[in-house]
Amino acid sequence: SPGAPGRPALHVRPRLEDLVAALSRIHAAAGVRAELDIPEDLFVACDPQDFDEMTGNLLDNAWKFAERTVRVSASRDGGRAVLVIDDDGPGLTDEAAAAALVPGSRLDERGAGHGFGLPIALELAELHDGALTLGRAPIGGLRATLALPARAGETAES
Repeated sequence: SPGAPGRPALHVRPRLEDLVAALSRIHAAAGVRAELDIPEDLFVACDPQDFDEMTGNLLDNAWKFAERTVRVSASRDGGRAVLVIDDDGPGLTDEAAAAALVPGSRLDERGAGHGFGLPIALELAELHDGALTLGRAPIGGLRATLALPARAGETAES
């Protein structure tokens, strides 16, 4: 059921702003600029740690592959909150995008990593009655789309 009743409502915008700020510092030398377009009133039914794991992984990948820009946008589509992370890097073919969601497959053999980030993000999305898809970004690189059950704006006790 959308917005599983037992899960707290997580406020998307401040959470993503914090993650983007952290990644901007971590990847400062890359000179990548982040653009955020996230409604103030968007909430999801998701465990905060799982949300950070999913979005942190997707954002970190975007930063690693971006030339100059990472765009983070979000909207509500019926009972779902749809988060879109675009980068202007090399992107992936459809085959590579499908392979990227298989545990242990690595798209970038140059750096650190084990190839489990995207499959874990997919597994967590599905655990929260959501979905993760990869495709082509209008700005040229990869588009990661994470859909999660939306919730009304009551915030969880922290």
